[in-house]
Amino acid sequence: MARSLHERPEVTPEREAFYDKIDPLAVAPLWERLFTFMKKEPEMRAAPYVWEYDKIRPSLMETATLITAEEAERRVLILENPALKGETAACDSMFAGFQLIMPGEIAPTHRHSPAALRFIVEGDGAYTAINGEKAPMKPGDLILTPSGVWHDHGNLGDEPVVWLDGLDIPLIRFLGTMFTDLYEEGGTHPEGRPKFDNMARFGANMRPMDYETEGPHSPVFHYPYEETRSALVNLKKADEIDPFHGIKMQYINPHTGEPTMPTLDCYMQLLPPKMVTQEYQSTATWLYSVVEGTGRTVINGTPYEWGPRDVFVVPGWLPHRHECNDEDAFLFSFTDKAVHQKLGLYREKRGNLSR
Repeated sequence: MARSLHERPEVTPEREAFYDKIDPLAVAPLWERLFTFMKKEPEMRAAPYVWEYDKIRPSLMETATLITAEEAERRVLILENPALKGETAACDSMFAGFQLIMPGEIAPTHRHSPAALRFIVEGDGAYTAINGEKAPMKPGDLILTPSGVWHDHGNLGDEPVVWLDGLDIPLIRFLGTMFTDLYEEGGTHPEGRPKFDNMARFGANMRPMDYETEGPHSPVFHYPYEETRSALVNLKKADEIDPFHGIKMQYINPHTGEPTMPTLDCYMQLLPPKMVTQEYQSTATWLYSVVEGTGRTVINGTPYEWGPRDVFVVPGWLPHRHECNDEDAFLFSFTDKAVHQKLGLYREKRGNLSR
């Protein structure tokens, strides 16, 4: 008899008795499992969702009255996908959260195997230090803390500072390669190179003579928004607008031309006023942070409205398009696309074209 792809076979009394008999042996019949995971197309467990910053902010500020940055180690409200309740995940493979640091506070130095990024959302006067080199934090800046690198945060200003944390925690947890260290019993790493040193050495289409890579991540860890925004605005003058993405640029490792970090691939895009992109889907999941502008993203037929400082997720293989309102919109995004590409698993569809 003809059967559909990986259809579950009939469970007869004899088969059920057999399954019960072999269960104590820690074995199971594959034909009873195939239909649960071998699908014709990818199915993410995560659901599309928008975290509205203005609604979350009062609760985020309240955390400053409940716990210090030192006691919490990192004062973060997790952006937890409603479909993954309790899993500390914004989507199947990535973590996101809003981190708050108040004036005068220091979040102690630590390092971990998960790679992390910090995308600054609100406030001025704070910094992230990478091996002691301080990177000033301004809204729209991207700061990387790659796997295994010592890092801490401090706020030298007079206002709260908030950033979006993005990490590959669900992926690292699944692989079983989680390592974390506190620096010398919770102390702070001594000051290293002067601030902006990483940009001077590697951020001008140049690199020091005889440079030897320190790992698979970018030697630049600070990407100021002022420069990123300027690059997109200048590209807009060429009037070469991609119908699926508007103007979208990738943050790269200048040493190799590869993504900034092996597991987290970062982008900034500009959607001109009134633009409606064509439908696009890929195996990669995308987490967006809105820097400027308003609009909506239609995901699998459902519109999700967004505005400045909101965060939204587009799970993998869901068709979607962006619709911009009356002004330019700038959207930062990070994704697991680089992992898919390295493993030879990446696929995408653009309109009626597939590749």
